[in-house]
Amino acid sequence: MEQTHTSQSGAATTTQGAQRRVLVVEDDPTIVDAIAARLRAEGFLVQTATDGPAAVDTAEAWQPDLMILDIMLPGFDGLEVCRRVQAQRPVPVLMLTARDDETDMLVGLGVGADDYMTKPFSMRELAARVHVLLRRVERAALAAATPRSGILRLGELEIDHAQRRVRVKAEDVHLTPTEFDLLVCLANTPRAVLSREQLLAEVWDWADASGTRTVDSHIKALRRKIGAERIRTVHGVGYALETPNP
Repeated sequence: MEQTHTSQSGAATTTQGAQRRVLVVEDDPTIVDAIAARLRAEGFLVQTATDGPAAVDTAEAWQPDLMILDIMLPGFDGLEVCRRVQAQRPVPVLMLTARDDETDMLVGLGVGADDYMTKPFSMRELAARVHVLLRRVERAALAAATPRSGILRLGELEIDHAQRRVRVKAEDVHLTPTEFDLLVCLANTPRAVLSREQLLAEVWDWADASGTRTVDSHIKALRRKIGAERIRTVHGVGYALETPNP
């Protein structure tokens, strides 16, 4: 069934069956209403939840394509929401935090979040990040349907493009979709230094240099999983994937 809604410009738009669903989880009514209004104007179907238990229940019943999730919530926090939702089914998560605290960011990435934004943020940037995350999911699905053959082996690191799996010393390593794409980007040109801006453009489709801290946090999370020694920092430039000598 099709529905219609009115955009901010006043023009009616058609909601198709394939329209993307976004669940917004935020306990501040002003913020949640603003996010929901902006995303509906962008053409998304939106539902909201204001506490942890309601967020988990809504995610299970509604099956959103993406979740925007505040860390500080009544009931239980956004980190626990992320754990429970990801245990049900993989869904891209954009985490919101009121503190510019790297620990919060790394913990959020560790429980399955794909990206984060620190309050206050612009609605324009938030909408752009949502589009980027959904495009990444589409690219991952396309890659799974038309996989590259073979497994890339770089010493004890193995990257299986077909199954989107990573092993270190023959042990499986769980990576988020973003972490996998970031590792593949670095592995495509091993030992070559890629700038933060290049990584933003390739992995996030994001050309704004204000997102470079997102790259840094994902690199730190990736290092914790595959070994810090495998990713070299070139200060003031970017990162390179280290490989064993031939």
